[in-house]
Amino acid sequence: MAKYLVLLLLPLSFLLLISLRPASAFVGGWTPIKNLTDPHLKELGGFAVAEHDKKGNDRLEFVKVVAGDQQVVAGMNYRLVLQVKDGKGKVVKYQAVVWERAGNSGSRQLTSFNRV
Repeated sequence: MAKYLVLLLLPLSFLLLISLRPASAFVGGWTPIKNLTDPHLKELGGFAVAEHDKKGNDRLEFVKVVAGDQQVVAGMNYRLVLQVKDGKGKVVKYQAVVWERAGNSGSRQLTSFNRV
């Protein structure tokens, strides 16, 4: 009888543990980036501004990353809030989403870039 009780309680305890995890801990959920001074984030921020400038004539200059989240997908999405200098030297904020292929292949794509 105890054997059957254990077999019943194991799946139930597993389901309980899964339900207690935050949604962001699963693949596809956004999680906050804690180290905003990471050189890789600086590289991604500079990439986002440069890619945006290729498509427009804004003459923006990357300053720094001020906030960010990451999302595991087929690679990694980075949702970054960037401080940027506009063509007149005024500091403004933009939110950029950059997708980066897994495996450090250097393949990345700017998927959105909007002023906030």
